[in-house]
Amino acid sequence: MRTAIVTDSNSGIFEKEGKELGIYVVPMPVIIEGKTYYEGIDITHEEFYQCLLEHKDVSSSQPSPADVTGVWDRALAGGYEEIVYIPMSSGLSGACQTAAALAEDYGGRVYVVDNHRISVTQRHSVRDALELADRGLSAEEIKAVLERTAYESIIYVGVETLEYLKKNGRVTPAGAAMGTVLNIKPLLMIEGERLDAFAKVRGTKGCKKRLLLEIKKKADEFHKDCIGLRVGAAGSFSNQEEDREWMAMAQEVFGEEEICYDPLTFSIGCHVGPGAFGMGISKKVRI
Repeated sequence: MRTAIVTDSNSGIFEKEGKELGIYVVPMPVIIEGKTYYEGIDITHEEFYQCLLEHKDVSSSQPSPADVTGVWDRALAGGYEEIVYIPMSSGLSGACQTAAALAEDYGGRVYVVDNHRISVTQRHSVRDALELADRGLSAEEIKAVLERTAYESIIYVGVETLEYLKKNGRVTPAGAAMGTVLNIKPLLMIEGERLDAFAKVRGTKGCKKRLLLEIKKKADEFHKDCIGLRVGAAGSFSNQEEDREWMAMAQEVFGEEEICYDPLTFSIGCHVGPGAFGMGISKKVRI
């Protein structure tokens, strides 16, 4: 009961799973038609993506200071001496900087980790933090390890439609129209705080195959100098059959490797829309 691990729901970990893992979770807000909902609390992923399909006004937001400190206070009141807080990447949101400022009022009991991750690789950081805490490392030491290994991860994401990338300025309207006519699917890469276009592929099936090819190449590179990999898959599919199909494709490439599947979080879903799919890998940390 020395060091509590706290993250936000961008990690794909929600309150119920957080309790099972023994961690605390700050739910991320999403604003739909002017009303605020909280991921994993009062809106499901099915409802969220249906709102996108219905072209409702949807935007993501960082949690309020009260939401963040409320979870921290619960952890400290629960008997923990200190906290490691792992929010989404500072390069993708101001939530990390806000948390760092809030931590100044906690007298060195809260350590905010900026390890430049989101979604499945952020989940990997939480798992690493739990293992490090179990080994007896302090919050300060865990923060140092996670930030030192921050860039030892990568995510690839493919999208079904260019509509949402166009809406958020990632592609031009003309580019989106041409891509739709030619059935071109962009393959995106998230490395650290950068969300970049990586390749353009014809058709959804082709995009999935290219994604798996690229991430397997990166996994082979990582394997050369690490003690093991963490592998995660994610998607914003409309039904469980599509979830299973994507996982089966991933498992075929990675063999016996353990793969965790998460729905794509709202902060990413706002940009990539329904039908998106992704995978991420991270090196397991070593002290």
